[in-house]
Amino acid sequence: MKMLARKLLLAGCCALPLLSAGTAQADKVKICVWDIAGNAGPAMQAMREWQIAAMEWGVDAELLPHTNEGIAAEELKSGQCDATLMTGIRARLFNRYSGTLDSIGSVPDNDHLRILLQVLAHPQSADKMTQGPFTVMGIAPAGAAYIFVNDREINTLAKAAGKKVAVLEYDPTQAQMVAQIGATPVASDITNFSTRFNNGQVDVIGAPLAAYGALELYRGLTPNGAIINYPLMQITLQLVANSNRFSAEAMQKSREYFYNNFDHVLEQLNREASHVDPKWMQDIPEADKQEYEILMQEARVQLREQGHYDAEMLTLQRRIRCRIDGGRSECTNPVE
Repeated sequence: MKMLARKLLLAGCCALPLLSAGTAQADKVKICVWDIAGNAGPAMQAMREWQIAAMEWGVDAELLPHTNEGIAAEELKSGQCDATLMTGIRARLFNRYSGTLDSIGSVPDNDHLRILLQVLAHPQSADKMTQGPFTVMGIAPAGAAYIFVNDREINTLAKAAGKKVAVLEYDPTQAQMVAQIGATPVASDITNFSTRFNNGQVDVIGAPLAAYGALELYRGLTPNGAIINYPLMQITLQLVANSNRFSAEAMQKSREYFYNNFDHVLEQLNREASHVDPKWMQDIPEADKQEYEILMQEARVQLREQGHYDAEMLTLQRRIRCRIDGGRSECTNPVE
């Protein structure tokens, strides 16, 4: 798991062991692992370590790498794969509760995320990990998302009006939020959003700092771009499984395995983020940060009412924010 976060969005298709609930291993399971770098990528390496550990839980897994996250997710739906490692944003299509982890502004930093993932890895949260025929078997950090702009003058929401912003085509919440600030959403996916930024086809993208070197985002930043030094959300990777292919015990062991490797993943993420040239980082005034917090809270509430975000997860996230900083206004006047 220590290699899980080396690139911006780790993924690849791998086949996981398949178990009937409450029984011994029935036959080999296939796990799609989304990894931009394919079979030689860090997600595949991390899942090979998981594969070894899973043998102790009675899981005989075959790993299948995929460089296209959409295809990997579809193969889970069709039964071609028994589980798929994907981003939390796409995992929202399978489990709205765990998928709301990646909601905008809800998890300020890794201290908050650590507590959240500890709660979700606890056996008492097991029922929340299942929605319909699918169960989340593990969640890992993939880095905070920052705003990359090709012109450092785009340092406020008002100045983003009229600019082209890459949004994930399968996540309607992103296009909605971009349109609300007067910018133009450009439907993209993980395979092309960085290329569009580097080629000047879009002016703004959101990405983890770990993507800077892996996706050569310095090309899009040159000569006068910037990275706004204010994380908008915490991105996660989630292993989503077809529930009837694994025992409840194996799925719980897997969630605990992911959480126990939290620090190893952070080490790798921080190592990749250290490659960012400090000259690109642009701070914003505290007053602007407060304005962003209010706007992001309003967006979360709106998206909750529209059914995109899970209300129970938003409440849990707010409670954790207040546990860490009880002086927040939302602690005395909660709306989530």
